[in-house]
Parts: sequence; C-alpha cells; structure tokens
Amino acid sequence: MNNGVLFKAFNAALTVVIFSNFSFAQEQSQANLPASDFMASGNAYFYNAEGRPDPFKPFVTPKSTSALADPNEIVDEANTLTGMQLFEPGQLTLVGVILSSQEPIALVEDQTRKGYILKMGTPIGKRGVVTSIDSRQMIITETAKTRAGKELKTTTVMRLKKEGDE
Repeated sequence: MNNGVLFKAFNAALTVVIFSNFSFAQEQSQANLPASDFMASGNAYFYNAEGRPDPFKPFVTPKSTSALADPNEIVDEANTLTGMQLFEPGQLTLVGVILSSQEPIALVEDQTRKGYILKMGTPIGKRGVVTSIDSRQMIITETAKTRAGKELKTTTVMRLKKEGDE
C-alpha cells in the first residue's frame, strides 16, 4: 500500500476513536447527575436551578441602614452639583466687595487664584447660600437636615483681608 493512503486511513480511524470517546464521556458525565437536573427537549438540555444558589448573585450585600440609622445623622440630597456648589466655603477667599445701588457683589478666589463673582442667594457647596454681603464681609448660611427632619443652620463669615494681613 502507498504511505499516503495508509496515513489517511490511520488519521480517519484515530479521529473516529477520539470523537466516540468524547461523546461517551459526555453521556457518562450526564448519567452521573440526577435526572431532575436536566430535562430533555429534543436534542437540547435545560438546567434546573430550583433550590440552588444563583452563581451570579454577589456573596456580600450592602448593610441595611434602616435598622441602625442614627436620627441625628445629616442626610445629603442626591443633587448634581454645578458651578459654585463644587466649592465649599473654606476653599474660597474673599478678595473684594463691590457695593452698588442695585445689589452688592462679592469677589472670591479659589486655591488656584481663579476669580468668581457672587451675589446674594448664590448657592455655595452642598448646602450653603450667600445670605449677606457688606463692605467688609460675606456671610454664607448652610442648612442641613437630619434623618429626623430637624434643620441645622451654620453660618460662615468670610472677612475681607486688610492690606498687610496674612
């Protein structure tokens, strides 16, 4: 016989043996499982997950906060912060005040020395609002709510630095 023909015949026989063993191993592994785990529907099998844990559910879950919630804890509203709300009052420095007949204007700087203009009612930080501007200072009132519904008000006074002050 020719070596090429012999090689092809051997290769075909080896392929038949390998695939028949693979098929036998699949049938044997399914035979070891209880019949209730797999249900035959034509040629497709469906896994019965009843009474078994979900493999995609995380093992750790967040704690429930309702049982141990502190009634005096400050609750932040889930608002998107924009503009001056991105700065807390402590991050700003009062550098100037403009008093006009219409309304006073405060000039503030951030740490990078970028300037901003504030008017009465301008929101600052998560809970603050500019409530007063006079010739020497600006007052920001912060209102926070607790879980119990109590309102806590704090005021921050930003004074205009005199020449030579640090």
